[in-house]
Amino acid sequence: MTRAVVLFGHGSRDPQWREAMDAVAARVAALDASLLVRCAFLEMMQPDLPACLRDLDQAGATHVSVLPLFLGTGRHARHDLPVLVDEARVSHPHIEIRLLPSAGEHAAVLDLLARVAIGSSV
Repeated sequence: MTRAVVLFGHGSRDPQWREAMDAVAARVAALDASLLVRCAFLEMMQPDLPACLRDLDQAGATHVSVLPLFLGTGRHARHDLPVLVDEARVSHPHIEIRLLPSAGEHAAVLDLLARVAIGSSV
């Protein structure tokens, strides 16, 4: 079994926006070297999710988790991304693809953000 995680973000016209996504990907890879880690974007940046999953398929991934790096669960997380994941499941039936809740839905993320806010207050 080859596991992978896709960190999914909206994308931006500003190339520096991607640096935070890449930093999270590097942290994930450092914490678990056996896990294939990729970033994918809804728009304005590459790769998009279909290209990312083609790459992971070629790399031998058999189990892929898609983590939306959204703080809130807006239309992209509720509608657009599930459609893309369903299409990917059809295109890659031999890969188990799980769509995880958005990062902002995890209590640990909310707690961390609260701690950052508290630590940043003057």
